[in-house]
Amino acid sequence: MGADSSWEWHRAGVDDKRASTVLRAVRVAARLEEAVGMPAADAQARLELVSGIGPWTSAETVQRSHGAVDAVTVGDLHLPGIVGWALAGDRDADDDVMLSLLEPYAGQRHRAARLILLSGRVPGRRGPRMPYGDIGRL
Repeated sequence: MGADSSWEWHRAGVDDKRASTVLRAVRVAARLEEAVGMPAADAQARLELVSGIGPWTSAETVQRSHGAVDAVTVGDLHLPGIVGWALAGDRDADDDVMLSLLEPYAGQRHRAARLILLSGRVPGRRGPRMPYGDIGRL
C-alpha cells in the first residue's frame, strides 16, 4: 500500500486516523527498531513519541516484543471492569481502580490481568434498559 492509496487502506478496514499513525511510525521505523534493545518502560516511551500511539498500543506492543509482564494495558474498554469484577466485585472499575487492585501483583501485573481474562470470570451481561414493547399497538 502506498502513502496515497487511501482506497487500499479503506478496503483493508483501516480508517484514516490509524493509517496516518502507521505512516508516521513507518517514517521513524529505524528509531522505533532501537526500542527493541531498551527496557520495556523506555520502549513504551519511545513508541508514544509517535503521534497516535498511546499507552494502550505501547503496552500491548511491549507485552509482546519484550515479554513485559508488568506492562498493564490502560485505556482498554473492558479490561478494568473485568479485573474489577474478578478482584473486588466492581464491574464499573476504571483504569485507576484496576491499577490499584493489581498493585499487590507489581512486577507481574500484566500476567495477573491476563490470567483473569483467561479464567473467564467476567461480569454478567446487562439486560436491556427499557422493556420491550409491542410495536403492533403503535
